[in-house]
Amino acid sequence: MKVSVLGSGGWGTALAMLLLENGHQVTLWSYMEEESEHLRKAGENPLLPDVILPAGLIYTSDMNCVMDCEVVILAAPSFGVRETARRLKHLLKPDMTLVSVSKGIEKETSLRMSEVILQETEHQCPVVALTGPTHAEEVARRLPTACVSASVSRAAAEKIQDLFLNERFRVYGSPDVVGVELGGALKNIMAVSAGCCTGMGYGDNTKATLMTRGLTEIARLGVALGARRETFAGLAGMGDLVVTCTSMNSRNYRAGILIGQGMAVPEAIRKIGAVVEGYYAVDSARELAHKVGVEMPITEAAYDVLYRGKAPDSVLQGLMTRAKRHEIEEIWV
Repeated sequence: MKVSVLGSGGWGTALAMLLLENGHQVTLWSYMEEESEHLRKAGENPLLPDVILPAGLIYTSDMNCVMDCEVVILAAPSFGVRETARRLKHLLKPDMTLVSVSKGIEKETSLRMSEVILQETEHQCPVVALTGPTHAEEVARRLPTACVSASVSRAAAEKIQDLFLNERFRVYGSPDVVGVELGGALKNIMAVSAGCCTGMGYGDNTKATLMTRGLTEIARLGVALGARRETFAGLAGMGDLVVTCTSMNSRNYRAGILIGQGMAVPEAIRKIGAVVEGYYAVDSARELAHKVGVEMPITEAAYDVLYRGKAPDSVLQGLMTRAKRHEIEEIWV
């Protein structure tokens, strides 16, 4: 099958390598020709240290590469998905399947990435969300990984499932696009928060508490927006949350550590040197929560730190001294 991957960051490159290994003809598109030329000449992506790019991968900065493709994968950072989809629109054909692999919520509209793509492409093609606990560095090194292919179209979800499946990359199908995309976007907020706890010197108890209660409020918002609760116990919920809140491969977690150690938020984000999606997601998530009347105390606390300059230790103290609650929120009979 002929496939184009739009976005040559670490994740786009790792997926292109995987698809090439699966026997597909793969073109990796870069936003700038200089990036494409560097990949072609260097044979490696600086975002994937010590990974040699395979022979047979095609590099370009010409969006016309999608012509005659059966599948087009949008792997731009969340803030670039709309522009990428807009540039793609006039090249689409009805038999194409689009795949969103970016995790985030658009700041200006509070739309999920698949919604942004559908809006810009005027629903010409089915869109599948591919997401889960998938560090690009590990996928590029061929370490066993599993994720979720979600779409309102079962045929489209299973088509992408078959496209990626191999002995080291397992893909599960799901109809819950809302749940898997929200899980993938909102866990970045919790990863920054978990990193702050680590940076402040707190231990496993603190991190486990934050992750568990964080998942609770992610699911609470997801269900209010139409997601299925069980999705958040799966790969795109708990799975992605665990890997992002515990690994130094996570940009969000590393940024949180720096902030917890006292570094100013803008400086911490610059020091990471790549997109810290949780910084953008917290604003959108908070707005969504207010819109549907859902309580998200950890998200509010993260917003206070990232946008209002409040000290992480005082915000954590505020969370720990909230009015008492029951863990299971239904009223006892």
